[in-house]
Amino acid sequence: MKKLQIAVGIIRNADNAIFITRRAADAHMANKWEFPGGKIETGETPEQALIRELQEEVGILAQEPALFETLEYTFPDRHISLWFYIVDKWQGDPWGKEGQPGEWVAVSALDAAAFPPANEPVVARLKTEFLSA
Repeated sequence: MKKLQIAVGIIRNADNAIFITRRAADAHMANKWEFPGGKIETGETPEQALIRELQEEVGILAQEPALFETLEYTFPDRHISLWFYIVDKWQGDPWGKEGQPGEWVAVSALDAAAFPPANEPVVARLKTEFLSA
């Protein structure tokens, strides 16, 4: 079984909106919305991978990402370990550098069913923590 380690950025602006992107039509979990991020390469920490991936995918330089959640998820063909970081400080404006659609969405409007299943507990926690704040 394929094993992947993924660093994920929950990019949150001052209005408490989250920047999300849509997965490619030919990707695993095609056309689902996602928090940007990607695979942790050999020799990288999850935080280093996050900073690199956010530069590559959405054109921002993340500053002081804060670990929000770690979780494991098993699909029929792969096991993934996920590190989710809150990114509320960065340089640049996020956009889909790889041609992927991206948009700002209010935390209250995040729909867990529109994300890969591994993201569902994180979406629920975001709503609990950032809507009651």
